[in-house]
Amino acid sequence: MWKTVAFYLISGCIVEGLISDPADGSLEVFLRTIMAFSTVATILLVTKKWRYYNQLFTAIFVCENFIMTLATATEAMYFGMVMNHHDAAEEISIALGVFLVGWYIAIVSYIFRQLLSFQMSLSIMLAFSYFVLTYGIPMLFMDI
Repeated sequence: MWKTVAFYLISGCIVEGLISDPADGSLEVFLRTIMAFSTVATILLVTKKWRYYNQLFTAIFVCENFIMTLATATEAMYFGMVMNHHDAAEEISIALGVFLVGWYIAIVSYIFRQLLSFQMSLSIMLAFSYFVLTYGIPMLFMDI
């Protein structure tokens, strides 16, 4: 579990450092990690399935790491397109970003459905809520 968290922190700081100021990006990654710990803990406490904490957290963070790696590749591709003056660089990058977010929500929803035996609608709703809590709140905090 801790290896996946360490990889997430390192790759997240790299990705956020490429997007914005490295200090702000690192702080946002740490806030997302804290929100992930607390959100997973809250879901498991409410459902009384605390025994799955390590499994759920590791599964979600392996997903996060995979998507973060693809996001890093997307940023590298965007940089290459900008340097080669590709006209549709922004549109392609945005489309890939939207695809990665949708894929992320689908994977996390599948993890909730399989590990915690939730119905599909509940798992999709929880996955979307998890995404908003772990990415949206730290982003709002950084904008304040």
